[in-house]
Amino acid sequence: MTRATMDQKILSLAAEDALDRLQECLQNLKESELDDLITKQAVKGKETAVLLRGIFKGSPCSQQNGVLRRLQVYKHCIQLVESGDLQLDIASEIIGLLMLEARQLPGAALAELATLFVDVIKGGSLSNGKSLELFSTVLTALATSKESLVYGKGELSGEEFKKQLINTLCSSRWNHQCVIHLTSMFRDIPLNAEELQFVVEKVLRMFSKLDLQEIPPLVYQLLLLSAKGSKKTVLEGIITFFNQLDKRQKEEQRSPESVDLEAATVPLDQLRHVEGTIILHIISVINLDQDLGRELIKLLKAEQQRDPGKTLCPFSVALVLSVAIKHRFEEQVFDFLKMSIVRSCKDLQFLQGSKFLQDLFPQQYDVASIILEVVENSAFGWDHVTQGLVDLGFTLMESYEPKKVLGKAAETSYGLCKMPAQQACRLGANILLETFKVHEPIRSAILEQVLNRVITKAASPINHFIDLLSNIVVSAPLVLQNSSSKVTETFDNLSFLPLDMVQGLLKAVQPLLKVSMSVRDSLILVLRKAIFSRQLDARKAAVAGFLLLLKNFKVLGSLTFSQCSQAIGASQVQADIHACYNSAANEAFCLEILGSLRRCLSQQADVRLMLYEGFYDVLRRNSQLSNSIMETLLSQIKRYYEPEPDLLPPLKLEGCIVAQGDQIFLQEPLAHLLSCIQHCLAWYKSTMQLRHEAEEEEDEDDDYVGFQQDLEEMLESITRRMIKSELEDFELDKSADFSLSSGVGVKNNIYAILVMGVCEVLIEYNFNVGNFSKNKFEDVLGLFKCYSKLSEILKEKAGKNKSSLANKTARSFLSMSFVSTLLTALFRDSAQSHEESLAVLRSSSEFMRYAISVALQKVQQLEETGQTDGPDGQNPEKMFQTLCKITRVLLWRYTSIPTAVEESSGKKKGKSISLLCLEGLLKIFNTVQQLYKPKIPQFLRALDIANDDAEEEEDINVTEKAAFQIRQFQRSLVNQLSSAGDDFNSKEALSLVTVISTLSKLLEPSSPQFIQLFSWTVKICKENSLEDAPCCKGLLTLLFNLHVLYKSPVGLLRELAQDIHAHLGDIDQDMEVENQSHFAIVNIKTAAPTACVLVLAQADKVLEEVDWLIKKLKSHFALEISEDSSQASSQIQSLEKAIILQLGTLLTAYHELVQTALPAGSCVDTLLRSLSKTYTILTSLIKHYLQVCRSGQGTISGRLEKLVKLSGSHLTPQCYAFITYVQNIHSESLSFAGEKKKKREDETAAIATVMAKVLRETKPIPNLIFAIEQYEKFLIHLSKKSKVNLMQYMKLSTSRDFRINVSTLESALQENNTEDAENEPDNDQTVAAEQPAESQEPKKKRRRKK
Repeated sequence: MTRATMDQKILSLAAEDALDRLQECLQNLKESELDDLITKQAVKGKETAVLLRGIFKGSPCSQQNGVLRRLQVYKHCIQLVESGDLQLDIASEIIGLLMLEARQLPGAALAELATLFVDVIKGGSLSNGKSLELFSTVLTALATSKESLVYGKGELSGEEFKKQLINTLCSSRWNHQCVIHLTSMFRDIPLNAEELQFVVEKVLRMFSKLDLQEIPPLVYQLLLLSAKGSKKTVLEGIITFFNQLDKRQKEEQRSPESVDLEAATVPLDQLRHVEGTIILHIISVINLDQDLGRELIKLLKAEQQRDPGKTLCPFSVALVLSVAIKHRFEEQVFDFLKMSIVRSCKDLQFLQGSKFLQDLFPQQYDVASIILEVVENSAFGWDHVTQGLVDLGFTLMESYEPKKVLGKAAETSYGLCKMPAQQACRLGANILLETFKVHEPIRSAILEQVLNRVITKAASPINHFIDLLSNIVVSAPLVLQNSSSKVTETFDNLSFLPLDMVQGLLKAVQPLLKVSMSVRDSLILVLRKAIFSRQLDARKAAVAGFLLLLKNFKVLGSLTFSQCSQAIGASQVQADIHACYNSAANEAFCLEILGSLRRCLSQQADVRLMLYEGFYDVLRRNSQLSNSIMETLLSQIKRYYEPEPDLLPPLKLEGCIVAQGDQIFLQEPLAHLLSCIQHCLAWYKSTMQLRHEAEEEEDEDDDYVGFQQDLEEMLESITRRMIKSELEDFELDKSADFSLSSGVGVKNNIYAILVMGVCEVLIEYNFNVGNFSKNKFEDVLGLFKCYSKLSEILKEKAGKNKSSLANKTARSFLSMSFVSTLLTALFRDSAQSHEESLAVLRSSSEFMRYAISVALQKVQQLEETGQTDGPDGQNPEKMFQTLCKITRVLLWRYTSIPTAVEESSGKKKGKSISLLCLEGLLKIFNTVQQLYKPKIPQFLRALDIANDDAEEEEDINVTEKAAFQIRQFQRSLVNQLSSAGDDFNSKEALSLVTVISTLSKLLEPSSPQFIQLFSWTVKICKENSLEDAPCCKGLLTLLFNLHVLYKSPVGLLRELAQDIHAHLGDIDQDMEVENQSHFAIVNIKTAAPTACVLVLAQADKVLEEVDWLIKKLKSHFALEISEDSSQASSQIQSLEKAIILQLGTLLTAYHELVQTALPAGSCVDTLLRSLSKTYTILTSLIKHYLQVCRSGQGTISGRLEKLVKLSGSHLTPQCYAFITYVQNIHSESLSFAGEKKKKREDETAAIATVMAKVLRETKPIPNLIFAIEQYEKFLIHLSKKSKVNLMQYMKLSTSRDFRINVSTLESALQENNTEDAENEPDNDQTVAAEQPAESQEPKKKRRRKK
């Protein structure tokens, strides 16, 4: 019979239900013939399913032959489907039929079939994975089979057989082509937790063997599989895999030549796109299964406690930010990220300040850099992350925004971020700025949110939002056009914002004013309304706005000089859009604004002041307006100028004040007006000179020369007459009333300040126009005499009034650049032609001191506000250059002429010039480190006087340059310390120490220069017996600051504690203390409170470090339990060793201090608190070991036993003795107060003060006793758990409860013990009575000679 007829026969017999004949027919077929039959029918694609049904119908499972035939069909069909020769629908049809029939197979057949599948998978012959659908059905059927199945030599149930098969399958090698199919298959198989974990771990191991493009679909299948369980393992595996890929990518970018060709990673863009796809897959699965989201957050929180570097990586942060979009998780995600950021900042702060900690944790982990990396990565189409990034940025900025203190912002936008909260706020701004740069679609949304916050948060400090707005606009100026309506809405609120916010906001949005006429017009309308507002702040805001507009809308023909460049404004937009075609309109616009501003010259002094301070910048930026501005200033000064050339004084001061009722106010800030005229005139003259050189212009010169000549003549006349004027001409002399309580006194104060200001302005003017003329310099000195007379009177009167307001020094009117020029001329100008004229100024040491003190004042202002008064005061680059010049002069003056030489030439009133120079240097070094950190290399090069005009070096070694400067100050300090008693200048020595300390921050701690400075400081402290407390404090602080960056200071603390003990004596007066002096700087004068308080403060820092380490130890221990890793174990051992060594050495230091006869006061109080903290930290360590013992992961180390022994022998008994000592000294002070009470009843207040002081100083005692008892309590618990008797080292302490022992009380009353009666007043203290034996115990422990 042919195959064709056989096909038909089987089909017809099956259709007729002729089972016997069908079985007989199939029986006669050979295996190969049956296979060929099925193959032929399947390839033809006709009636395959019908044929198979027919075969199955003729192969009943009740007969062995039938079962075998069925098995043969299954095996052949599996090969057929996997061959790939069949059409998909035919293959699906075959597998569907086989799946239906599989349930009927007996257990043994199922087992054989399942084993076949495992072999096929192991052999790698599974190509398209279609047959795996059948495998899942076979395994499911097998699991429910009740038969016992033969496996090897034994028998297993169906469930156990299935488990064994899965085990075998997961232990074997998988072809990478079938990984996704296998993962999908396991979703359809019932798995218990153990089997599922086994499968998940196998799939995760396969990640590294697959091509990157194959991973997203695999991850999706794995996530769907996680619905059964093992969510944590799945998420952890995915995060760890991509974290490692990212790290490898970074290493390859860092050093491409070091990576082997085989290990070379995939292209960056491909990796980022795959990561983005996977994040989307995870989010889509979380939408279906919220538990996965909860598990993700739970996992990250747990790992952040243990080992944040493991799971907190750019990939996981991007993932969690994408999840945050779901409102259910938003709060949890942001709370977690905020906590991680602040913790990371705190940890980095800890690590940076301690070499000891850096050695233990060489790898520093920074969450902030990871989040910024996410922003960078999100450029690769991660749109699902951007909203989370924006929300995080704003959350950080609002959660950690600057706080208001006494009406001012506590933290300013300039300078460095030191506190974790400040760093978190700055990070938020950086996230938003970088996201803004990377993602164009979200720019308008970010900008609008920033503007909303500027309006809604106006009451609180918003500098951080203004700064962000400014940076955003700088990065993309035209983006403002899309949000112009929002900007216009913001302008409507200008009059309600504080002045500095208005200025910041207008500077930030200024580029928009150049490209949008509508916005500019709306701003002008707002400003015009504001200029007539009742609120002074609104009028000031209007002036600020108008001045900004004048600076930035250039009129045709305005000169542009490099020296006129402004730090803000036009530099934000590279091209001046209106310069070409709209300058005529600009001119009309600017003149209209000037008209509005002229009206302000009749308003309050504050408004006028702003105008005078702003006109100079307007002139420099818009030189065509000079005519109008100079005319305005000329007409204004004429109101107060006395035209008669011989009349004294030359200015009408009465017009500068206004009376309102009994009160008198300043109406015209005359000195500011003159200062503005002086600067504008100087600029105008130099500009006109340049213009004449550039082109011949004769037409308008007459007008220009007219007001120039008028102003110059006026300034000359005022100068001449001011020098001639006496104080009486201004109604000011020593007899005048300067008290601020009377109207006359207020008027005189205002007059005095005006006259002093005018003198200063004229000093600058005459010096600048004098061109080193002797006559002009004599005028300068004449003006200074007038200034100094008034200054002396004001100081004298202020001293009598004790008024804090009067004590404030008025801000100097000299500009920063002039101060620099003046100091250079006074101290460094050696030109022969200038010698005679400069001798006039140099003859007055008061004038030279004044010049330096003004420099100090300017630097102080720069440090506090980030800018100074006068021209270029807001230009950071110009300020930096001026600072460099001033520093060079002061440094040269201080190092060339020592203070000793200067003072020996004659004792003069006030500080010496050298000391003022030193104070100036100290202020400058602080300011540069705070404001100009990136420019420190240029600053140090500028100080290198030897290489005056040297070429700019490519690379400046900051450490070498700083060390060179430090050496100069070291020499000066050594000279000071070696000088005899009266010659020793305490203030100078302290300033030198502070300068060295400030400069030492620039040294690299690992450099030989740092080690050299450290060794020198140790030597100075060991060899110099200073009795000056402030200098001792300065030197010890420097020693500690250097020591912590070199190694742990516990050994140093012990030596200093021994010195303090030796100098102050023992609490037991009969004891003689060995005098083994380590540091001469600790002596009877400085031991307490100076050295003692510093030692305890440093000990507290060590305790904080130890506390931080114990927390890290606990988290590492949790990691070891969960992973059982050897790396965690070795880290734990090194941490335990470090903690115990630190505490052990610290205990020996405390051992010395608690036996020291410290005077009552801060030392005792600080020591008691410090001891409480020590016992709390010891308790924390014992709790950790208790946890270790409970988990059964370890035992008590010998080191801990030694530490407990040390605390029991060298600290606890001495603590109780010290408590008794403290109570005794307080009892004495109380009894002394009682005696005084008997003598003089009117001294009750003094006695009350003494008693309050005693109560305050004995308050820490109960806390200390509680801390000791808690420590002993947990020691008992640990002893029980560990089976090691740790309490053998602890002596039982006195019972300190409040229960009254009746029998003891009765016997005490009978004996009428006087000692008990004396102790009665102390009953309110929890430490009432000490047993004599106990208080004497420590004597046995001391290492002292009797």
